Amino acid sequence: MIRVRIAPSPTGIPHIGNTRTALFNYLFARRNKGKFILRIEDTDQKRVVPGAEEAIYEILEWLGLHVDAKFKQSERLDLYKEASQILLRQKNARMEEGAVRFIVPKGRVIEWVDMVGNKNISFKSDDIEDFIVLKSDGYPTYHLANIVDDHLMEISHVIRGDEWISSTPKHILLYESLGWDQPIFAHLPVILGPDKTKLSKRHGAKSVLDYRNEGILKEALLNFMAFLGWATKGDKEILSIAEIIALFDLKDVNTNPPIFNIDKLLWFNGHYIRTMPVHKLVSSIKHQVLNMRDKDNELIKKIVPLAQTRMKTLKDFVQLAAHFFEEPKTELSQKEKMIADQLTKRFSTMEQWNNGTILVAIKNVMASENVRMPIIYKIITGQDRGLPLPESIEILGKEKTLERLKRLIS
Repeated sequence: MIRVRIAPSPTGIPHIGNTRTALFNYLFARRNKGKFILRIEDTDQKRVVPGAEEAIYEILEWLGLHVDAKFKQSERLDLYKEASQILLRQKNARMEEGAVRFIVPKGRVIEWVDMVGNKNISFKSDDIEDFIVLKSDGYPTYHLANIVDDHLMEISHVIRGDEWISSTPKHILLYESLGWDQPIFAHLPVILGPDKTKLSKRHGAKSVLDYRNEGILKEALLNFMAFLGWATKGDKEILSIAEIIALFDLKDVNTNPPIFNIDKLLWFNGHYIRTMPVHKLVSSIKHQVLNMRDKDNELIKKIVPLAQTRMKTLKDFVQLAAHFFEEPKTELSQKEKMIADQLTKRFSTMEQWNNGTILVAIKNVMASENVRMPIIYKIITGQDRGLPLPESIEILGKEKTLERLKRLIS
């Protein structure tokens, strides 16, 4: 059976590059009806960041990357000590000031065929120094804990970033020394920023939780991350997670580093926002960026259809709809107060309150005062542009609109 794992360290909140690796493991497992395992690699206790482990769980849960099993390395220390003792008994390691150091055999060529690109990778053992596998505090190093867990968890494929290629010879030697079969390795090219340097915070290497809080939909993020190094046959770019699973194959992972493009992510997000049913978009806005449950529910339902085609992120709604929830902080000139007064008089006499009658009233004031729409927009909303004004005023309501205008005049 196919069994893959992700093994994040809680020494920080994973950024989007780490999460892309988690996604590829998940896709490979689901495509092959296998198991997707989460292993928290917390053996470096001095570097553990409070809240990082919880953030890892939250990221996977929000994206819908459900795991089939969870493990923590700090709860498995006896297994690593046992493996180190086997290495000592076999003379493959030596004690050194309370630590166990693995002895790298000389004159060897260590090689494997990597699934990404189906390429042969080899290292000379003479270029690899002896390395610690168990520290004096009883905690294992990454190398030992990694291969012990992958063996005991029956991991069939290790899918990880290509920054681990140089560590793979050490892992292969440990597998051989312990008499265990090694898994199949697949090393994903590192994601680069637009300037072709390693992806960093200045490029957008943020946590998935940061993107969520900035109004990125999980559907857009999953779609975007899937194409960071993987491509389908054909030119279709908008794919649901089910469609991606059905198409995913490690053979289609590009050997060239993918380029992170924030504009492409916003393009995906804008598409999903525009095509999302209004009721679902209302719910996403309320829960993801407004952090509210029932407050102003009916008002938001009315505003969303106006804002939907103008939004690239859910957070755009906050700015577009600000004047519905807060009084505009606007200082009017004397001329603008005169225009506001004319609007008040026109609106006060209207018997029918809809965007059609409101537009007629606005046009009459614009003609009589020789002004253009941005002035009217500023008076009503405090902004120069935004959602369609007659429709916005209709939603705002006659009473509230007149109250606002009178306050501005006074």
